[in-house]
Amino acid sequence: QVQLVESGGGLVQAGGSLRLSCAAAGSTVGIAVMGWYRQAPGKQRDFVATISPGGNANYVDSVKGRFTISRDNAKNTVYLQMNSLKPEDTAVYFCFARPSLITYWGQGTQVTVSS
Repeated sequence: QVQLVESGGGLVQAGGSLRLSCAAAGSTVGIAVMGWYRQAPGKQRDFVATISPGGNANYVDSVKGRFTISRDNAKNTVYLQMNSLKPEDTAVYFCFARPSLITYWGQGTQVTVSS
């Protein structure tokens, strides 16, 4: 079992920055691929970024150069630094952890970018 708790969402103006955090608990967190998805109102949940236990990161094209994913394995925490935010980044952001074939999800944190 893995439990995930996100924090750091909020309201920001376009061009601003936010940092999301996802604290994980569970015996297999250290070997889990972790990352973020987001879901805008009325749309499906979409991939944003992922990071391997060794720190290899991947991003959806729309956030490359603006978002940075990182992890602190000692704290079992993954971060998403979001810069140059755009109104289209508005969504609920969900953290996930995938230690094996099972994917665990956090409860989500709202990010709203005003124009």
